Amino acid sequence: MISVREALDHILALSDALPSEDIALQYAQGRVLAQTVTANRDQPPFAAAAMDGYAIRATDLAAGAQTWQVIGESAAGHPFLSPVAAGQATRIFTGAPLPQGTDHVLIQENVCAKDGQITLIDGPNDAAHRRPAGSDFTKGHQLRAPRRLSAQDIALLAAMNVPRPKVTRRPKVALIATGDELVQPGDAPRDDQIIASNSYGLAAMLQKSGAEARILPIARDRLGSLAEVFALTRDADLVLTIGGASVGDYDLVAQAAAEFGLEQSFYKVAMRPGKPLMAGRMGGRAMIGLPGNPVSAMVCGEIFVVPLIEKMLGLPAGPRAQQTAPLAHDLPANGAREHYMRATLIDGALHVATRQDSSLLSILSGANALAIAPIQAPAMPKGSEMRYIPL
Repeated sequence: MISVREALDHILALSDALPSEDIALQYAQGRVLAQTVTANRDQPPFAAAAMDGYAIRATDLAAGAQTWQVIGESAAGHPFLSPVAAGQATRIFTGAPLPQGTDHVLIQENVCAKDGQITLIDGPNDAAHRRPAGSDFTKGHQLRAPRRLSAQDIALLAAMNVPRPKVTRRPKVALIATGDELVQPGDAPRDDQIIASNSYGLAAMLQKSGAEARILPIARDRLGSLAEVFALTRDADLVLTIGGASVGDYDLVAQAAAEFGLEQSFYKVAMRPGKPLMAGRMGGRAMIGLPGNPVSAMVCGEIFVVPLIEKMLGLPAGPRAQQTAPLAHDLPANGAREHYMRATLIDGALHVATRQDSSLLSILSGANALAIAPIQAPAMPKGSEMRYIPL
């Protein structure tokens, strides 16, 4: 039995970052940028009006000018191309380029326009109402990889004239629930059967992390059934089995996977819940055997599977980011395994579910953190600082 950190190191060694692909910008939300993008022009590429009004030389104002001759018009997409001299102005609209020679916009509310001239009627007109060239970004600005692209990043890439950014290919993950007792949601279970919930919770977790999750048919507790489902995973980058990874008479996952070339990295981790975890490589792809207990499966998914997906996407690999918060109540001593407990952060304090409060509902419903009690941790009184993983 190995530690959580050792198990994670073994799992992260199962795969490298996947190849990249070009993708249309409208589909790039949430994808991981695989190649740094560099701007080849300023944005905006010209000084532009920030308000509707009249473009003039600021030196005219400084000299006390009150009246200007209007010689043309500049609109977005239709610039005025001639130079503007002292005592002259152009009608200008928001977003339009400032004509050559101008650097100040008199807002239209502050002037009176008549017979081809404008006259100041209000002030002080101190603000230039001008957006300088390069005020959004300048030539050479970089959006660095790797980076999970947000809506703001998409807008920036569009402004940088990048229609097809290079992103890391999404990992393809095959999910296999195992057990004769399982039926799919929507089926009519017998009294001795349960609904297969793990696959759907894990699939949602994987999709949120940036992977493509494919739920395969339930594998029954027979080597032949497991072999049939394993045969459907040949195009996957990662195979996740759920259940059947322990040592009971019907726990046949390791045996069936061995026939498909599994090279096992480890089996059993010093953690609670999640001890019966195994991992290795099977036919050139990563494989993780998760426990069948729903709480154990989801905890192991957060601790081990999400970091592997991030590595496959080219993001920095390592343990989930942790924070600390004071306990909202006393917590009993922990035993010989690292303990992961459902927790809720309320007003900066950590409310932790104890072992007596460990049902699926109490562990998963409303949880926004996983509190971590290290091996052989003594009892922790209220107010003690405790590590947790934000969910």
